[in-house]
Amino acid sequence: QQERIKAGVKSGELTKREAAKLEARERKIAKDKRKAKADGVVTPRERAKIQHEQNKASRRIYKQKHDAQKSK
Repeated sequence: QQERIKAGVKSGELTKREAAKLEARERKIAKDKRKAKADGVVTPRERAKIQHEQNKASRRIYKQKHDAQKSK
């Protein structure tokens, strides 16, 4: 998803502010992954939570890339 964000900024589909918010969301997901793996076992609940966060982030990236705002 990081690549999608970078591509959106490069093409002007994402503003710098939108990209910053999306990248912050990606950092939170990465933190949650590290936390889930910390005890050596990723429970089904943790896996489902991370998957849900990733799906939500993916939809948010799509919406931001296809909204009317354009980077200058």
